[in-house]
Amino acid sequence: MEDNPADVRLVRSALEEYEVAGELVVFRDGEKAIWFIEHVEHSCGPCPDLIIADLNLPKRPGRHVLECRDRTGRFRGVPAIVLSSSDTVEDRAECDRLGANLYVRKPTRLDEFIGIGATFREMLGLPSSFAV
Repeated sequence: MEDNPADVRLVRSALEEYEVAGELVVFRDGEKAIWFIEHVEHSCGPCPDLIIADLNLPKRPGRHVLECRDRTGRFRGVPAIVLSSSDTVEDRAECDRLGANLYVRKPTRLDEFIGIGATFREMLGLPSSFAV
């Protein structure tokens, strides 16, 4: 869930750079993300393997999305990474309380942002190094 198109492109690049295959589904506001979680919870549709959430989303904040995730059965086990520009102790503590598996401050340098792809691989349980 990310409302900034530039950050979406960076996340996509990080996934590609670290060869994390799969479909990237983007919700630009928290309301749509919550609708998706509730829809999947009550249907037979596939559940995502990883949630990457920004805290500051339009309509409903990322905190509400994490709360919704916790109230479900199917999404509760899905790892959630909070990717935020905030670095406050309060935001980190709240995300921990809401069950986020990891809190990452959005890097300001391109190479550091792309490097987050390694974290995505790790959260998905994929090998951290590539066979030669």
